[in-house]
Amino acid sequence: MRCSVLFLVTMLSAATATGTPRAFADPSAGDTRRPDATAPAPGTHASDAGVTVGSSSVIDPVPRPITLEEAVSMARQNAVAVIKAAGQKQTSDAEVRSAYAAFLPSVSLSAGTRQSTSVAVGSITLFEGGRRIFELQQARTRQASAVIDGTTQAFVATLAAKQQFFNVLQARETEMAAKAQLAQAEQQGRVANARVRARTATRSDSLRAEIQVRSARIAVQNARDAASMAGSALTRIVGSPDPVTATEGDSLGSAGLAVTDESLRVLAESGPDVRQAEQALSAAQTARRSAWVGYLPSVTASYSRGTGGGSGIAWQDGSGFSPTGSMRLSLSLPLFNQLQREGQITQAEVAVHNAEASLRDARLSAREVIFQLLVAFRSAQDRAASQELNVETAVEDLRVQQLRYAEGASTLLDLLTSQTQLDQARRDLIQARYDRRVVKAQIEALVGRDL
Repeated sequence: MRCSVLFLVTMLSAATATGTPRAFADPSAGDTRRPDATAPAPGTHASDAGVTVGSSSVIDPVPRPITLEEAVSMARQNAVAVIKAAGQKQTSDAEVRSAYAAFLPSVSLSAGTRQSTSVAVGSITLFEGGRRIFELQQARTRQASAVIDGTTQAFVATLAAKQQFFNVLQARETEMAAKAQLAQAEQQGRVANARVRARTATRSDSLRAEIQVRSARIAVQNARDAASMAGSALTRIVGSPDPVTATEGDSLGSAGLAVTDESLRVLAESGPDVRQAEQALSAAQTARRSAWVGYLPSVTASYSRGTGGGSGIAWQDGSGFSPTGSMRLSLSLPLFNQLQREGQITQAEVAVHNAEASLRDARLSAREVIFQLLVAFRSAQDRAASQELNVETAVEDLRVQQLRYAEGASTLLDLLTSQTQLDQARRDLIQARYDRRVVKAQIEALVGRDL
């Protein structure tokens, strides 16, 4: 016991000489890592810490608070996948225009300086087995698929933004719980020290209380670090050039679901993933019909008109040139092409079967995922409601134990047990709220709509 007291006195003397360690600093003093705290850490120099003493430049600007709606809007505008999906939509629109233009004739004009002044050629394909119609259908299918992919990527970006936003809220709630834990530990320390001075408790009680205070301060610092890292991740997700963080006291809207479970199952079976699989099947079926075009003939008509001359003398005096024109109608029927048509048909049939299997699996996957998400959501709701009651009960139990300990009717072990139960109940409540928020965002991403 005497050695422990001497060691404690030595540590307290060292702390008085060198200053209070950052991990045990008073949380009311603010975050010691902010730019205004210019003193380097013990054992380092100002140049090593990257801080210029006396400089007024801001190294770590204060994050700008944004709401959940702002975070979602920024993520949908700046997400790389969303931008790529928008580019794919523009490409598919151009393909549809090109497919329509294929029904128009092609016209070319050429000019020369020897015996021919100009030649205009126009040609049009009259029939080629419906190939252009099938190509137009495929272009429209790709266009619809690009629209669905844009919706999918938008909700993926929404889910990522919401999850990081909720990470910030979780870290902030954890910091609030840690501060409450610190306040209670400091109060317990004061009571324990008073009892030690009154010789109604042993020195061990005050030492344990001091350990609880230091542990609470570490928990506060860890929560602040987690909030800073979550804010940094949120800044990247929303694509902001300046640091951002979640707005204080964001209500997050309704905690429940606006539709019934059965309606959610129906929406899930028509969600973005299922619609994407349906468009893939439609494109495969169109490609299969187009594969039979190779067995049909193609008919092409062309007309050319030009001016030409017969000799160099006529060219010099500008006479002797006569317009010429010709029209051509051609028919082409492939009889044998080394079984390439048969191979294309087989590949198209296989693609259709694969697309059908993918569509069936997408629907089954949607049913499975929505069932799991609904179970997880209801579980998170029940856990959140139960943990709220547990926190209230644990707070009252701790209050009773504090009174009993102050009167000497209970031991410090009973008090610490109640404190531990309250801390765990708070952590479980924070986790349940976080799970409920994230699962709801996952359901919205699955069905492709806000709930």
